[in-house]
Amino acid sequence: MANELQLPLPWISRLKNAYLQLNHVFHFLSFIVGLSLGIVVTSHIKSFSFALPTSLHSISPSTPSSPPPLQPPSPPQSQPPPPSLPPPSPPPTKLPPILELSVSINNTSNETDVSLTEQKSLMHSMSDEELFWRASMVPKVQELPFKIVRKVAFMFLTHGPLPFRPLWEKFFEGHGGLYSIYLHQHPSFNESVLPETSVFYGRRIPSQAVLWGTSSMVDAERRLLANALLDFSNQRFILLSESCIPLFNFTTIYNYLTESNLSFLSMFDDRGKAGRGRYNRQMWPAINITDWRKGSQWFELHRELAVQVISDRKFYPVFVEYCHPSCYMDEHYIPTLVNMCYVERSSNRSITWVDWSRGGPHPRRFGWVDIKEEFLNHIRYGSECIYNGNTTNMCFLFARKFHPNALEPLLRLTWV
Repeated sequence: MANELQLPLPWISRLKNAYLQLNHVFHFLSFIVGLSLGIVVTSHIKSFSFALPTSLHSISPSTPSSPPPLQPPSPPQSQPPPPSLPPPSPPPTKLPPILELSVSINNTSNETDVSLTEQKSLMHSMSDEELFWRASMVPKVQELPFKIVRKVAFMFLTHGPLPFRPLWEKFFEGHGGLYSIYLHQHPSFNESVLPETSVFYGRRIPSQAVLWGTSSMVDAERRLLANALLDFSNQRFILLSESCIPLFNFTTIYNYLTESNLSFLSMFDDRGKAGRGRYNRQMWPAINITDWRKGSQWFELHRELAVQVISDRKFYPVFVEYCHPSCYMDEHYIPTLVNMCYVERSSNRSITWVDWSRGGPHPRRFGWVDIKEEFLNHIRYGSECIYNGNTTNMCFLFARKFHPNALEPLLRLTWV
């Protein structure tokens, strides 16, 4: 039996070689598996290392041109304010803000809050009563907490269009910030062709119909004054019509008005039928016939007097009740009011020239054939008056009444 179990030597050698070959295959397979696992793990580690800075970059408050280096995340904090930039260089002419009184009423506590705000538009929904109340407010502290440039308010009382608009455009050109414009036109008038570049664009105030010779004329004047008073920069107020023209350039007129402490309003005691003859005895005792005055409708007022005109609650109702044609309120109300209460604040003369030499209810009208340099110089320097205590021959700054066909020759005379 023992001899039968013994294998020949060649078979033993073959079995040993087969075992060694299988061992090599096993090691080779183990190497392949390990290498594959290493590649897989390495790829995952690489993808994780690249995703991390991308995630940090996505929550960064700014977006740089290249990803920042990987850093430990910092604790959350509030975003700092942007760095302050150097202020831009100011424009050649900086327009000051239009400041108005802003009033709000708390219905719960019945308290009124009054503050200064910048005026954005001339249109509003206020009634005349509310408008006059707001415009009549005067600060008790005279020193303003801000610097203002004194402006002249040009208030145009017209029925419709402005035939001399090109002349006025030329007059105002280059003087932005030194004037304000206000238009009181019939509510039904619609001037859609007015270009946005015009100085008159958007300068229309809420208006009502005006009938010649009635109290509605004075209502319109006070409405213009009240709207202009909402701008604290306005210090002088000139009333003009569509037939008025300037006699000098803007700088001359601006200096003439702003360097005077008096208003320019004519008022005289006309003892005839067209003066005292219009006085109604029922106005007494509020107004005596000796206080009755007549004057030009086309006035110029300084701010303090303008406030008094729109604040009057004593004499205005008397005129509304008792002054009817042939009593013309626009010729008597303001002259009588100023004569009774503020006579020391007026120069007692008008700066708007008009020709009444032909008589009648309306002044003379001038057209194309009348416009000559000699004619205009006669209006400019043909009178004598007192200005700031000195005698001068420069008494009128504006003139009326001019026909629309006078525009072309007026534009050829380039005094504005």
